[in-house]
Amino acid sequence: MTPIALATVFLLIITLCYAAVCAGSPFGTCRKCNGFGFATTTDRKGRPKRGKRCRRCKGRGKRVRIGRWLFNRAQRIYREGTH
Repeated sequence: MTPIALATVFLLIITLCYAAVCAGSPFGTCRKCNGFGFATTTDRKGRPKRGKRCRRCKGRGKRVRIGRWLFNRAQRIYREGTH
């Protein structure tokens, strides 16, 4: 198998696996707060304490995956265009 064909097959497999992940679990953990929903800070003694609510995930700890967001956007555009 040529290297170009092998790379194409490899990229196709990765794309299909990511599409399956987005369909099965559309929400992933927030990368900013690591799924806590808030930033962890330390007090003056070095003990961890709860910080402010995460603005990226709005305190939920979960965010919509990029692939699922793109799918939802494409579906919305198609639905509004054919309506």
